[in-house]
Amino acid sequence: MPIVVTLDVMLARRKMKSKDLAAAIGITEQNLSLLKSGKVKGVRFATLDAICRALDCRPGDVLDWTEDADTDRPA
Repeated sequence: MPIVVTLDVMLARRKMKSKDLAAAIGITEQNLSLLKSGKVKGVRFATLDAICRALDCRPGDVLDWTEDADTDRPA
């Protein structure tokens, strides 16, 4: 998947623990861990909004895109 979750980087920059972010945005630590590891297929805009508000950042600060060689793209 070419979308990479860089939430752990932003947490480190803000010196915030995952459990504190999970509590602040109202999701379980387990679900936040799955999100951080990129093991989810999607994220609700409301959750992304809550993350950005809690970390005082933009969506591009916690999500990145990289070109994936396995992705079939039209020429």
